[in-house]
Amino acid sequence: MSEAGLIVRVAAKGDGATADGRHVPLSAPGDVLEADGTLTRGPDHVDPPCRHFPACGSCQLQHLSERALETYVADRVAGAARGQGIDPGEMPAAHVSPPSSRRRASLHAQAIGRRVVIGFREQGSHKIVDLKECAVLAPALFALVAPLRRLFEARADRKLSVDIELALADQGVVVGLSGYVAEGLEQTEALLDFARDNGLARLTTDAGYGPDTVWEPEPVTVTLGGTPVALPPGAFLQATSDGEAALVGAAREWLDGVGVVADLFSGLGTFAFGLAGSAGAAPKVLAVEAARDTHLACQSAARMNGRSVHALHRDLFRNPLRTEELDRFGGVVLDPPRAGAREQVGQIAASKVARVVYVSCNPASWARDAAQLIEGGYRLAALRAVGQFRWSTHVELASLFVRD
Repeated sequence: MSEAGLIVRVAAKGDGATADGRHVPLSAPGDVLEADGTLTRGPDHVDPPCRHFPACGSCQLQHLSERALETYVADRVAGAARGQGIDPGEMPAAHVSPPSSRRRASLHAQAIGRRVVIGFREQGSHKIVDLKECAVLAPALFALVAPLRRLFEARADRKLSVDIELALADQGVVVGLSGYVAEGLEQTEALLDFARDNGLARLTTDAGYGPDTVWEPEPVTVTLGGTPVALPPGAFLQATSDGEAALVGAAREWLDGVGVVADLFSGLGTFAFGLAGSAGAAPKVLAVEAARDTHLACQSAARMNGRSVHALHRDLFRNPLRTEELDRFGGVVLDPPRAGAREQVGQIAASKVARVVYVSCNPASWARDAAQLIEGGYRLAALRAVGQFRWSTHVELASLFVRD
């Protein structure tokens, strides 16, 4: 075996890397890059479960064993911390969502001659992989690929180009079609037939002016922390139910005993409802969100179901909670967008909040914000990696910062 060609890790973008820094696509730790350029497989290099790999842009790591995949997810998080001079400490094994568990996805459809292709885009390309199978989507989502293809092909529109949002709610699958408008009675009836025949919970179309509801037999909800919350079109959901449970479970463990919590960038209330007690009882949670529809859904659910959640409509990028406001809370949860939350983190770093749970979908921006918290006197007390986007280089995490 050539030690010089030994693949020792998987780099951030999914390529295997040798000890001397050479990157080898579609290689796994333990593989060997031979002198003639061929790759000899090691014990952690497995056959991919999907015929569309590696072309399909949804997955970059189907050639890794379960052990190697978990190591990759954990190493991405630990590596981001070390890159900012932060010791990640002893991390538990990464939580990786199982196959066929993704409950939301963005697909694309395009007419190619008389046929329509539907799927994810290829790696680094606008070309669409026409899905015949999928190892990551929940079965209820993948089951709609063929019916959608038939719906679009019946329209016989050679300029057809549609973005498709799929999500699994309490009542079934919700479908959002962007760039698709029913013209005339026949096409409208076809959309309604499609929604009814496939048991959709909701169908919306968007011609560029916002979603219009075509079909919704009963109000669509998603259950968060045992509370049914209205699900507005396009609202954010964690990618998998088990991933959500892992993140919320970490927050509950780390904030146990804290009576008043601020949930920043709260969305529908994933963490707020997971943490809050019944009406008037601790823990009490302030849920702060900028998106109006999402904020109103959280507010209404809290009132209707008697939960100790107070919803506040506020843009935390333009108007972060100030130090004097934060000092009233025993704990803070924040789950910002990928860019992080520099201004809000600066206020937290100057506050007296005892515990901060920072959930992130971007280890790099998290690490920059974490360094700011540490400079302000916090200590990284716990760090957990979560891979909701199985076989993808997209990695999430939950972290706990405390003031000693």
